[in-house]
Amino acid sequence: MAQNVFSVFFDRLMAGQLTAAETIALGFGLLSLLLILTLMRGAGARRDLAAETAAAAERQRELDDKVAMLLQAQAQIGGRVSQIGETFESRQTNLARLLAERIDSLNARLGDGLKENATTTLKNLSQLNERLALIDQAQKNLNTLTSEVLTLKDILANKQARGAFGQGRMEAIVKDGLPHGAYEFQATLSKGGRPDCIIHLPGDKRPLVIDAKFPLEGFSAFREARSDEERKAATARVRNDMQTHIKDVSGKYLIPGETQDIAIIFVPSESIYADLMEHFDDIVQKAHKARVLVVSPSLLSMAIQVMQGIVRDSKMREAAHLIQDEVRKLLEDVGRLRDRVVKLDTHFRQANDDVQQIMVSADKVVKRGDRIEAMEFGEAPETLPAATPVRAPEGGLFPLDKSAVR
Repeated sequence: MAQNVFSVFFDRLMAGQLTAAETIALGFGLLSLLLILTLMRGAGARRDLAAETAAAAERQRELDDKVAMLLQAQAQIGGRVSQIGETFESRQTNLARLLAERIDSLNARLGDGLKENATTTLKNLSQLNERLALIDQAQKNLNTLTSEVLTLKDILANKQARGAFGQGRMEAIVKDGLPHGAYEFQATLSKGGRPDCIIHLPGDKRPLVIDAKFPLEGFSAFREARSDEERKAATARVRNDMQTHIKDVSGKYLIPGETQDIAIIFVPSESIYADLMEHFDDIVQKAHKARVLVVSPSLLSMAIQVMQGIVRDSKMREAAHLIQDEVRKLLEDVGRLRDRVVKLDTHFRQANDDVQQIMVSADKVVKRGDRIEAMEFGEAPETLPAATPVRAPEGGLFPLDKSAVR
């Protein structure tokens, strides 16, 4: 309602219809209203201040409680921190002790490992030195072998030296396999030919001829050929050289009635023999038709072993009659020994019988002496014990073990 009144006064004021009294009254009214509003606002402020004071006190109380709780929590945290510190200190001590023990153990193992590694290293170094020494020796042997191979190459490049090399290998194989007298080197045949070796077979006067002169130049060219033309030319040369050599051996060393029906060409190298068998089979077949055998060192060794068995069997057959004569004489000696043992047994029997008869006569003499001693001469004879007759031992004085005699 007061609001309505003020509204009416305000409207009139705006319209300029108020009087002075009404204007003064309106002014006092406004002042009163402002005073009331001021008082009301002061009361509200006091109420707000009291509420705020109460709220502040409550907040202070809550803050004090929270501070007390914080202090209690802090005390608990301090105790726990102290406990954690003690636990941490104990664990730190244990960890330090464990680390010390581990470090000591690690140092010990590391020292042992270093010692073992040092020992192993020294051992390996010594073995390495030994192996280096072996390598040095092998190097020296390799150098020696290289020089020997170069020497062999020089030998094979020279026809005369190559012939001597093949002759030496063939002679070594023959000497190792056959007894002395079963072979002969550089013998002269009826046609004037001088083969490198002839072998005398038992029961046959015809010797087996071995030739050790092998044409090597063509094979060297065949191996060193780089083009088809060079290989073709080397192949033709090998065929020509082999056919010529086979023809020479067949013509000079196959003499009917004087030598065997076959002759042997010795190839001093297994690799050359393999090349010959692999690439020149037709030449080998032609050699067989010409009754000439081409052999390598291994084949010649095998043939010599077979000949050795033949020679041994022949010598055993030759000595068989001597063995039979010795066995017959041995049987005759055994027969004479048996006759003499029988005679000795007879003499033992006769001596045993004679000794038994002597013992019988001795018994009779003892009995007669006992009767003479028992005779009475004016007094009653005392009863004397009968004398014990002497008996010859069973089997005679000298028993004879007939089984031993026989």
